[in-house]
Amino acid sequence: MLDLGTRPYREVWEIQHALHQAVAEGREHDTWIFVEHTPVVTLGRQAKRENVLLSEQLLAARGVDLVQIERGGDVTYHGPGQLVVYPIRKLERFREIVPLVRTLEGAVIETVGAYGIAAERWKEHAGVWVGPNQICAIGLAVQKMVSLHGIALNVSTELDYDRLINPCGLTDRGITSISHETGREVSIGEVKPLLREALERAFDVQFIQESSWQLTST
Repeated sequence: MLDLGTRPYREVWEIQHALHQAVAEGREHDTWIFVEHTPVVTLGRQAKRENVLLSEQLLAARGVDLVQIERGGDVTYHGPGQLVVYPIRKLERFREIVPLVRTLEGAVIETVGAYGIAAERWKEHAGVWVGPNQICAIGLAVQKMVSLHGIALNVSTELDYDRLINPCGLTDRGITSISHETGREVSIGEVKPLLREALERAFDVQFIQESSWQLTST
C-alpha cells in the first residue's frame, strides 16, 4: 500500500504507470495507491466532450486540470475531500474484471455503512449509490492483465462539481458524500483506515504501508 497523501493527478498517473509496468513484468507485487488529488477532471475512453460543461481555459482559471486517460467510463472529477484508491493488481483471467469491480463496490458499501449510510450498487452503472446520488465512482483499465485506475469515494468533497461536468456522463443522477449524508464534517483521515480494512477483508490481503514512492511490495 502506497499512501501518497495529497498529490496532483498527473504525478500519480505517472506513478501508476511505473508500478503497472513493474507488476506486469513480475518485478513488483500488487500495489494499492491511496491518494487525495488537487482538482482535476479526467476523461475516460468513452467520454463525451459535451459532458465537460466548461472550456479547458475556464477550468484552468478555476485551478482545475483536464486530463484524457485510458480508463473506462466517461467524465470524472477528483479533488480535495475525495479518497481515491488505485489497485495495481495482476489478474489471471479477463473474467476477473467484473468481480474486481463488484468487490471494490462491496468494500465501499461496507465502509459507508459504518456511518449508517445505506448504499447500494446500481446494475446500470459501476459505482456506489445512496438513492439516486453517487457517493463513489469506479473506473478501471486493464492492460497486460494488470489493473490500474480505481475508485473515488466522496468523503467531504464540495458537491458543486456537477457545475463543471456531468459526473460519469449522467444528467439524471446526483452526487453526495459521507459528510453530506451524516450531517457533519468527516475527514479523509477518519475514513481511510475504515476503507483500508474493508479492502483487506474483501480481497483477503494485508497492506504494508509506505508513504513515499518506491517500487516496494505491499
